[in-house]
Amino acid sequence: MPHIIVEYAGHLDETHCMTGMCQTLFDAAVASGVFPDTSAIKVRAIPCPFSRIGTESQSFAHATIRLLAGRDDAVKANLTQIILTALDQALPDVGSLSVDIKDIDAATYAKRTL
Repeated sequence: MPHIIVEYAGHLDETHCMTGMCQTLFDAAVASGVFPDTSAIKVRAIPCPFSRIGTESQSFAHATIRLLAGRDDAVKANLTQIILTALDQALPDVGSLSVDIKDIDAATYAKRTL
C-alpha cells in the first residue's frame, strides 16, 4: 500500500510527461516515511478525455491515495500536502490540483504478487 491514482485532463499528456509525474509522486511517497515497505507503493495515471470543471483553465489533476485504514488524521493531512507539493512540482502550470485519501478496509482487501 498505497495506491496513488491520478486522474487528469486528457490533453495534459500531450504537454506533460506523465511517466515523470508518476516518478515524482513515487519518490515523494518514499520520502514521506509513511510507507516502510516501499515495494508496496503503486502510482498510476488515468487520463479523463471528457471533463468540465468550474474554473479556468480547464486543466486539472486529482490524486486519490488509497491506503489501509489506521493512520491518524495528522499523518493523512501531512501525506496529502506532500503529494500535493509533488503534483505541483510535476505539473506547475496545471490549473487545478487536488489530493484526497480513501481508507481501504483490510478485512476485504485482497492482493496477490509474484
